[in-house]
Amino acid sequence: MTSAEAKSPGSAARIWNLPNILTMLRIVLVPFFIWFLVADAPGLDSQNGVWRWVAAATFAVAIYTDKLDGDIARSRGLITDFGKIADPIADKLLIGSALVMLSLLQELPWWVTILILVREWGVTALRFFVIRYGVIPASRGGKLKTVVQTAAIFLYVIPLASLAPWLGAVAFAVMMAAVAITVWTGAEYVLEALKLRASGLRARQQIQEGKK
Repeated sequence: MTSAEAKSPGSAARIWNLPNILTMLRIVLVPFFIWFLVADAPGLDSQNGVWRWVAAATFAVAIYTDKLDGDIARSRGLITDFGKIADPIADKLLIGSALVMLSLLQELPWWVTILILVREWGVTALRFFVIRYGVIPASRGGKLKTVVQTAAIFLYVIPLASLAPWLGAVAFAVMMAAVAITVWTGAEYVLEALKLRASGLRARQQIQEGKK
């Protein structure tokens, strides 16, 4: 297959494929999730209201699209640079909105939300900063971080008080694990970005020297 054929509209590299559409759908679900979450605001039985359950279901569906688009992309060879960038951004929008809303509802300490958001958007900014040298794909640690974060957030979003009070302690423990993994993987991405930049600079220097 030639380079021109690989970049043709009908190739697997195009943006408008099923995995990327699912990623976009996840972004679209974010405002609906926020609305459902605040529909049962404090004073309106926020821990047991029907909209809280709808918010939990919406969050679960959005998270499932994350797994589904990844499985489809890998099995059908539809992995694209757009997907590598858009997928983590969609995750951060969903997780970030959930954390902020839970803190606004005084159900999650603000320091947890701030720490996770600084790491998440810091890594995203880092990806864009080094994109001229290459794309930093999600690592295994990053995927584990996402799984633990989403599990912790889901435990906070579901109406725990109506199920069992002790589940609140479980949710907090899982969230602390998520914080630890978040910080650890953030450091890993910084090191990876530095290596990628150094490699890119060396390659550029070699090209310039070859032209002399």
